[in-house]
Amino acid sequence: MQYHLREMSPEELWNLHEKIAGELTRKLTFERAKLDERLRKLSSEPLSERRPYPKVLAKYRNPRNPKETWAGRGKQPRWVAAQLCSGKKLDQFLIRRSS
Repeated sequence: MQYHLREMSPEELWNLHEKIAGELTRKLTFERAKLDERLRKLSSEPLSERRPYPKVLAKYRNPRNPKETWAGRGKQPRWVAAQLCSGKKLDQFLIRRSS
């Protein structure tokens, strides 16, 4: 359908405006209903759980406080950083395991 807007009367333009507004409202309502349904389905699905990681044994022990240990993963604990800054080597804090 082709419209010659410049040739239309104000009343014809207003009627066209009302048709367009009505059609937009209908389509937007339909699209919103589809999106709401998708959101409802997504929120009802159980979230996938992260895979379980194995327990990591401590690899380093604080000589000043033996209860403080570190597995060597992630950010270094403050006690490790302080010891390294004082000139000690990381190997000095290794936990010796008997085989």
